[in-house]
Amino acid sequence: MKKNLLYKSKSLAFYTPESANDLGLGAVFLDTGISAGFPSPAEDFKEERISLDKELVKNKEATFYARVSGQSMIGAGLDDNDLLVIDRSLEPAHNKIAVCFLDGEFTVKRLKIDKEGLWLQPENPDYPIIKITEENDFVIWGIVTNVIKKVY
Repeated sequence: MKKNLLYKSKSLAFYTPESANDLGLGAVFLDTGISAGFPSPAEDFKEERISLDKELVKNKEATFYARVSGQSMIGAGLDDNDLLVIDRSLEPAHNKIAVCFLDGEFTVKRLKIDKEGLWLQPENPDYPIIKITEENDFVIWGIVTNVIKKVY
């Protein structure tokens, strides 16, 4: 999956998706389920092609990538340097993880919405909960749909 740098701030770098190729063939996909226990016999696997763009991007025109910088969302499994898939066409809702523009900076946090207002909830107790008020310059920029990690 290729990506093109769109914008970079102190805490996030945004990318636009670009198809791996015009045919959408993508990488080889082993449709067996990879065992985390005992290995399965070799004759059981079936090979086909899979496109990560097709798997992870539902609305190409409204989808962007952003690289995480920081530790405020480690409890949600978003670690420093992970790549987020963000869909701007999805409606914000309580408990969704969102990329937000707050007072001149982008941030990624869990949305907490109730009758008393809106909060941005980090998933690390070392970071404060942020109450959004009318004084804030605030936009919910998009909803995080997937996270891509390096495991080495």
